[in-house]
Parts: sequence; C-alpha cells; structure tokens
Amino acid sequence: MYPFVRMIKELAVNRKSPPLPLMGMHVSHHICWPWDLDMWMELNNGRTLTLYDLGRLPLAQRVGLFSALRREKWGLTMAGVTVRYRRRIHAFEKIEMRSNTLFWDDKFIYIEQSLWKKNGECASHALYRSAVTDKNGIVTPERVLAAIGADDSAPDCPDWVAAWIDAEAQRPWPPNQNPAPN
Repeated sequence: MYPFVRMIKELAVNRKSPPLPLMGMHVSHHICWPWDLDMWMELNNGRTLTLYDLGRLPLAQRVGLFSALRREKWGLTMAGVTVRYRRRIHAFEKIEMRSNTLFWDDKFIYIEQSLWKKNGECASHALYRSAVTDKNGIVTPERVLAAIGADDSAPDCPDWVAAWIDAEAQRPWPPNQNPAPN
C-alpha cells in the first residue's frame, strides 16, 4: 500500500521549509519500517522506488512546482528510472534521502536521488526521467521553468546521464513479445 501518511507528513513538515533553488538539494530522513521489508528482511526494491516519492514530491514543493501545477492544472509523471542498489537497509534503520534536479532537455526533467546509511555509505542511487503533463501531453521544461519563475538555462548534461538517455533511445518499444530462444 502507498505510504499516504508518510507522504502527508513529509509535505506538512516541508511546507515551512525554505524554498530551494531549482538545482537545490532536498534532504530528508526516514526509517525503514517492517512493512517496507521483503522476505530477506531488508528494504524491498519496489518499496525503495515508492520511498523515493517521499523525497521527490517535497523537492517539487520547495522549488515552487506545486503552486504552478495547481495554477496551470498540470500533472506529474515518471517516464523512466534506473536504480543502482549497493547496500542493504534493514528494519528500523534510519536513512537519509537526498533529492535534486540534475538536468533537463526539451521534454524531460532528470532527477537524482540517493539513500544514505548512518555510517555514510550510499545504499542506492536513482536517476528519474520525469515530465509535467497537461491535457495535450508533455509540457516543455521551458514552460515549467517560466511558470515557477526560474530563468535558469539547462546545465550541461552529465556524461553518465547522456549515456543513459542514449541507451534508452535504443531500447525497443513496445518490447518484443516473442524473444528468440537461447
């Protein structure tokens, strides 16, 4: 089940947090609860993606995106994600989540997120491709930036993000339904 109570708490707590610049980093702290675990008694990989919402949405709130979404009647969507898992997180472990906007192109906004253990080790790292939408489809990042009052030009795309974008462009869609036998 989606952690609605946790999300409401995060949005309420960060309602009075100082605004962030578009490229600013939102830092939040969380606990891995027993209902976040998989059968190996560690943070479930799918739940990790859900928990990353607890950082992305307050980030959007703090950079002024929520006001623009309401005013313009826009929505948010995810258009892709890749996650690197490196350290296990167990029940009742406290974790720090770091969320920031990394880059944008003509269609998408790329967001970087990571989970950090108390000992300073990075447990996982995610790259999201997100989009703002309206009834006609994707709203260009240029329009989104104007709506939040940001006149920032897009930063240079990190090489590793460019490589991921290129790899995603080569990925077949829709996926092959009849893969060849080995």
